[in-house]
Amino acid sequence: MAKAIDAEKTRAKRMKWWHDARFGMFVHWGLYAQLGRHEWVMNRERIPFPEYEKLAATFKPKPRPARDWARLAKKAGMKYMVMTTKHHEGFCNWDTKQTDYNSAKTGPGRDLVREYVEACREFGLRIGFYYSLMDWHHPDGANCAKDENARRRFVDFTQGCVRELLTNYGKIDIMWYDVSWPLSSPELWESANMNAMVRELQPHIIINNRSQLPEDFGTPEEHIRAEQAGRAWEACMTFNGSWGWQPAPPEDWHSTRRVIDMLRQCSAGCGNLLLNIGPKPDGSIPEEATERLTAVGKWLEKNGEAAYGAVTRCDNLFEWMPTGAFTLKGKTGYFWCSRWPGKELVIGGLQAKVKGASFLIGGKSIKFEQDKERLILKGLPAASPDKIAGVTVLKIEFASTPKQILGAGCVVI
Repeated sequence: MAKAIDAEKTRAKRMKWWHDARFGMFVHWGLYAQLGRHEWVMNRERIPFPEYEKLAATFKPKPRPARDWARLAKKAGMKYMVMTTKHHEGFCNWDTKQTDYNSAKTGPGRDLVREYVEACREFGLRIGFYYSLMDWHHPDGANCAKDENARRRFVDFTQGCVRELLTNYGKIDIMWYDVSWPLSSPELWESANMNAMVRELQPHIIINNRSQLPEDFGTPEEHIRAEQAGRAWEACMTFNGSWGWQPAPPEDWHSTRRVIDMLRQCSAGCGNLLLNIGPKPDGSIPEEATERLTAVGKWLEKNGEAAYGAVTRCDNLFEWMPTGAFTLKGKTGYFWCSRWPGKELVIGGLQAKVKGASFLIGGKSIKFEQDKERLILKGLPAASPDKIAGVTVLKIEFASTPKQILGAGCVVI
């Protein structure tokens, strides 16, 4: 049995960097990329094992593609990365002793996880490992729910893989489990013991909630929704509807503006955004991802104050506005104006006195008038000053923690 560590007592300290980071890159990459028909292609098309296994020999990535991923993540303003060490297909992207079905003993002939770790360190990014508990390839991956001997073997295999990942690569920051099928309880998975082992090996690590235990943070998928007060969360989002490489027209990719708004939504709810790229079979980054993330990074370089760091939860303090939305740090509000109104911006229903307003970039003051119902920001330029994405951030200082009450009715005079 692994030595138990009191995760609750150390959680705030372990997670401070993660809360400040706000933005990370997810990387889904495996044999499925060669087929280009989604990462669930083996299951959805019922591809037989012998046919699918042949993909291991033809998996021939270019030299060190993870450096390109990490370089782009850094340029995009992302602070950490999470890579698929093993997806549901069962192929291991590292030199494991648990199975020969891995990148060192087949097609690539090298440890792809090690290359990823080295790239993260080179570009100053925190390191996360994704590991799918579900395994379509392992002979006990399905039978473990019906046969105790198979369960024992499969749990030992799983914990052996996790132990290797957290022993062989130095300090790792995030353990990101996925899909806990087919075992129906954390007791059957022996999750408490597995995660105790993880923390014994990596005392500073943080663990997600997908081993059927709550652990350090929740993981809403393909939607952005804050967890209950005090509970850390991270929205994991695809870029174009598929986690693995799949050709998609440019209009299916999230725009730069949409990525910026997703980041705002996460920051407003005190959560993080983990945005996925699905590299091509050789590890190359899709052009659409490079284009959009480069623009997002340029925007964050100038406006990051409104997103990163110790934000105050405010998704429950402000109502929707057609011109934009807020993030908040204490009594300082950041209005991300995504629909520029022209020379005046009016925000109704604010329940706090405004002490001052300015442009986040450059700090130029903005004249304003405020009465009981309306804040009017005056003398604005006719068009949005932001030429990257048309999202201009206005910094508003309040005398007290702001709140907005509008409802559906109008003011009667």
